[in-house]
Amino acid sequence: MNVLVVHNRYREPGGEDRVVDLETTLLARHGHRVVRYTADNRRIDEIPPVTLAAMTLWNHTAYREVRQLIAQERADLLHVHNTLPLASPAVYYAAHAEGIPVIQTLHNYRLVCPNAVCFRDDRPCTDCVGTSIAWPSVRHACYRRSRAATGTVAAMLLLHRVAGTWQSKVDLYIAPTEFARRMFVSSGVPPESIVVKPHFVDPDPGIGTGRGGYALFVGRLAAEKGVATLLAAWSRLDGRVPLRIVGDGPLASIVADAASRLPGVSWLGQRQPSEVQHLIGDAAFLIFPSIAYETFGQVIVEAYAAGTPVVASAGGAATELVEHQRTGLLVRPGDADDLVAQVEWLLARPESHNSMRSAARAAYEVRFGATANYRSLMAIYERATARAAARSRIGIRSAERTIPRYEATS
Repeated sequence: MNVLVVHNRYREPGGEDRVVDLETTLLARHGHRVVRYTADNRRIDEIPPVTLAAMTLWNHTAYREVRQLIAQERADLLHVHNTLPLASPAVYYAAHAEGIPVIQTLHNYRLVCPNAVCFRDDRPCTDCVGTSIAWPSVRHACYRRSRAATGTVAAMLLLHRVAGTWQSKVDLYIAPTEFARRMFVSSGVPPESIVVKPHFVDPDPGIGTGRGGYALFVGRLAAEKGVATLLAAWSRLDGRVPLRIVGDGPLASIVADAASRLPGVSWLGQRQPSEVQHLIGDAAFLIFPSIAYETFGQVIVEAYAAGTPVVASAGGAATELVEHQRTGLLVRPGDADDLVAQVEWLLARPESHNSMRSAARAAYEVRFGATANYRSLMAIYERATARAAARSRIGIRSAERTIPRYEATS
């Protein structure tokens, strides 16, 4: 199969970029020919604002180039990951014009929220979910702290909602969790057009030792990731279990200050993926204190691959990924006292910790390994191809009904 993958890479590489790389590598390993059409958001500052706004709505160059690639590479389908802002929804129309199916993976909430995370003023926000016009986001300048930039994204969403792009130009959407799927369905994505396929970890890192004796946080140091809750909890644990923090972000200075004051807390900054996986494998448990509606939690399944239990906020995707007292523990989002209580519960029960390690590894093997993911992806590609073929047949029949019929008269 020839697969054309479209992805607009981010300024700062993150989990979404990593998932795209993993999936394209997996396809190639199974003998598929993968061609990538990539835009890079590091170019944004070079583009005049008016031009960038127009490209966000419809990029003529991307439309032309993707059509050419489909024809030249004889692509069997188009798999889109991110289009904002440089690729634009024009790529869907390019595939439609060439008669190939389109799959869109929904890594974030951009389709229903201009800032893509459904988070504002240090709390989850769904003000724009289910609305025709994302006006609240414009009023609050949710995207890049700019009303103009937010207005451009809101206009793009409205334009393509009115044009029927989201309903008629994408054959199947992939949501990484049922929680995310429900969010999109509530905003108008046809339920029959969206399937759930979780992300995966590859290569298999193997089971870690779990003997490091520390708790670990890996992620962006930002408000939505629950950093304040994490630090508040460790200020009360008073060094009973060391905490290592990996990552960078807008709250880095706050984390650095906490690491200098709180016993047992250390900030390691950004680390290479191989080192992060080693830290995960040695950790007693991973902390996932996000207070946002996460679509997924890649670091959770990375922990499972190493047999490391996860203590996570009971909100968003984590509620599906973490089985309470089996693969980890769930805590009330934003509740530092509950986080302390759950950590103390785990520290007092080493036998539960051992059983959780086994259950976490089993969850990875069954649900989040490369083999399971590849099978699911192929089933999705087959279903999208069938839907596109059915759409084509309906289009042909509709066209035939509009062709005038003339009968010869004598």
